[in-house]
Amino acid sequence: MERSESIKEIAGALCLFQQKVGKIKKESNNPFFKSKYASLANILDVVQGPLSECGLSLIQMPTGENELETILMHISGEWMASTYTMRPVKNDPQGIGSCITYQRRYAIGAILNLNIDDDDDGNGNNASNVQSKTNLDSRKLFNPNTLNNEANMKILYEHLDKKEKEAKENKANFSVARYMESIYKIGKVELQTVIDMYLQYKNAVNGQSIKEDRNMAN
Repeated sequence: MERSESIKEIAGALCLFQQKVGKIKKESNNPFFKSKYASLANILDVVQGPLSECGLSLIQMPTGENELETILMHISGEWMASTYTMRPVKNDPQGIGSCITYQRRYAIGAILNLNIDDDDDGNGNNASNVQSKTNLDSRKLFNPNTLNNEANMKILYEHLDKKEKEAKENKANFSVARYMESIYKIGKVELQTVIDMYLQYKNAVNGQSIKEDRNMAN
């Protein structure tokens, strides 16, 4: 996080913004966590009015390869900025567009301290015994570098597909999200990014649309 030398004015404006901003409706479904989240369009609809009333504005722009910078500016000239890096699974217009949408959504939620995702703590009771035993190889597989290119994403996809088939053979419940969470030790926002990337790749492999895949998952 970078910032201007003084943040007195912008800090006060942020406090006022938190009082003014309304509840953000979580209207989109996450099939893996079986939870809901707020779309980028919905987030922007809710925050733009209160931001303007508090003398605040947001600017988001690419600053390098796979990097998006989010700048929160105050009318006084004070500012805060953060950079979010994420590589698209597919280097095509659809893949790049989806990646930018994820980056913008998570970056806005973080810099404005917004609740844009359901709390996932209550889903632990659905975890299968299949998820409880992991090994060093699995932890290495879920290193962030695994997701940097399509070849490595294929390894991840095949690993999860194998685990899901093993669970079905044992007549056990299996949740991709809970399994990944148990061995992929990162924050919730980053984890959901991984889930979204996995879903995007799975759709491409199976020739399904996102809507079709979500209907099957629910």
